Amino acid sequence: MVTEYVDGNAQITERTLCMCGRSTTMRTAWKENNPSRRFLGCSFYRRPNACDYFKWVDPLVQTRYKNIINGLLRNANHKDELVNKLHIKLIYHQIVLAMVVMVVLVHCVL
Repeated sequence: MVTEYVDGNAQITERTLCMCGRSTTMRTAWKENNPSRRFLGCSFYRRPNACDYFKWVDPLVQTRYKNIINGLLRNANHKDELVNKLHIKLIYHQIVLAMVVMVVLVHCVL
């Protein structure tokens, strides 16, 4: 594997084979220790037939940047949770409104 750095980004210029002879796949780690850090692994990574081939492509992320990325991820996750809660409330209010309209219509018909 040849890794070149273009504008600070690692570029893979050749295919790498894992220990079981398959082409590796580049993935991105999103764990708190290595957020947004790319790595190469067996194309069957996390499957029963995968080998344990693993190699970092990007250099180690500095602590300051880890904290910034993790903070942004937490904020994004928090916003997603708020949007989901608001969506549930909206559905609840639509159901209640539909029930009120039905009761009014039934009352008007009788």
